[in-house]
Amino acid sequence: MTNFTDENLLPKDKNKNVLVIGQGGREHAICQAFKNSSQVEKIYIIPGNAGTKRIAENIDYIADNDFEKIANFCFEKKIDLVFIGPEQPLTLGIVDYLSNRGIAVFGPNQKSAQLEGSKVFMKKLASDNNIPTAQYQTFTEINEALKFINQIGFPAVIKTDGLASGKGVIIVENFSQAKQTIDEIFAGKFGEAGKKIIIEEFLTGFEVSYFVICDGKNFLPLGFVHDHKKVGENETGLNTGGMGTFSPSPFISDQLEQKIIDQIIRPTLNGLEKISCPYQGILFAGLMINNDQPKLLEFNIRFGDPETQVLLPRIKSDFYQLIKSAIDCKINQFKIEFFEQKKMVCVVICSNGYPEDYKKNIEIKDLAKIENDLPSDQSLQVLHAGTKEVNQIIYANGGRVLNIVSCAESFKKARQKAYQLIEKINWHEGFVRKDIAKNVD
Repeated sequence: MTNFTDENLLPKDKNKNVLVIGQGGREHAICQAFKNSSQVEKIYIIPGNAGTKRIAENIDYIADNDFEKIANFCFEKKIDLVFIGPEQPLTLGIVDYLSNRGIAVFGPNQKSAQLEGSKVFMKKLASDNNIPTAQYQTFTEINEALKFINQIGFPAVIKTDGLASGKGVIIVENFSQAKQTIDEIFAGKFGEAGKKIIIEEFLTGFEVSYFVICDGKNFLPLGFVHDHKKVGENETGLNTGGMGTFSPSPFISDQLEQKIIDQIIRPTLNGLEKISCPYQGILFAGLMINNDQPKLLEFNIRFGDPETQVLLPRIKSDFYQLIKSAIDCKINQFKIEFFEQKKMVCVVICSNGYPEDYKKNIEIKDLAKIENDLPSDQSLQVLHAGTKEVNQIIYANGGRVLNIVSCAESFKKARQKAYQLIEKINWHEGFVRKDIAKNVD
């Protein structure tokens, strides 16, 4: 078995206390990255899950939107760094609140967080700065929306302006679907997020996610990830939060990456600076690539889920030092290194019925024993997404329950290892897509 650990990641002078906000697979991966740091002694997470409990202290009595209690906790526990995982606390202004109290926190401020919090804001920024994106218009009224969608033809894309838990992007194939979708959104299906919608042309090509870390002035690329969004194999069925990922991208050349930086990343950061909104945090660009021409689909203001699970294990550099350098506006002084040989695959185990109705509080038998037998080099991991532990029994309490993360010298081997572990877990109340990273090598 290949050992992917590195002597630079071994513990030395661990004395930092870190607080992570969130409870999913992304946050479990973030906690693991901090655990591997040479700097971090203690990790707390609000609220955490059954998996984070093994490597961090779950603080499940504080809500992730109770900023006052979070700040008081930081003072009490002498927290050196706060890492915000999900988008909602960011759009609500948690970074502004904590930083105004002298707490070192990683993530964009509330104004910058509009990049994800408002698709109208994002599209206007793209338009004002000549960033390539789909043709679009914004609507608050049904009839005008239907007129425009007839003009651009089908398929077409309808998006809620605000956050909708990853479900606010709907591809419609005909006028009947379009009318039903728009009616449902304006009738309140997505609450406040659907008060305003965007309709845009359907782009063709292949999708890829690109991540950079920004300190307000400079940025460093973190890499590309491919995400399988549809619930069914061969990209069929409903959209989900993500059924699996793989990284790095075998389809992106150095020249194409430079084009993405020049045409999308730099103009975005410059555009934000022009409106007195310098960006600090993770910038996640969802892209469509057609004939080596990139177009921006959307921006997210944080690490993706389950993209993070295959992105972070490829970073060889100390994770705490990387994040701290961004907070301190010194990212240009940080030399980032990657495990270039790592091919990463993540397969998501979901509760039966997801992304629609599913049962909660279903026991996952023998999981703890299986986890204890995993290799110590982290070449095969179980990251928890929707779990809780009661009296040493692990229960599924979410739609996406477990992330099986595997690395090897090839995607084929990594994929094989992941699915073998899924068979061993043998959880009959759940399901997976069986074609994650298929035929990539």
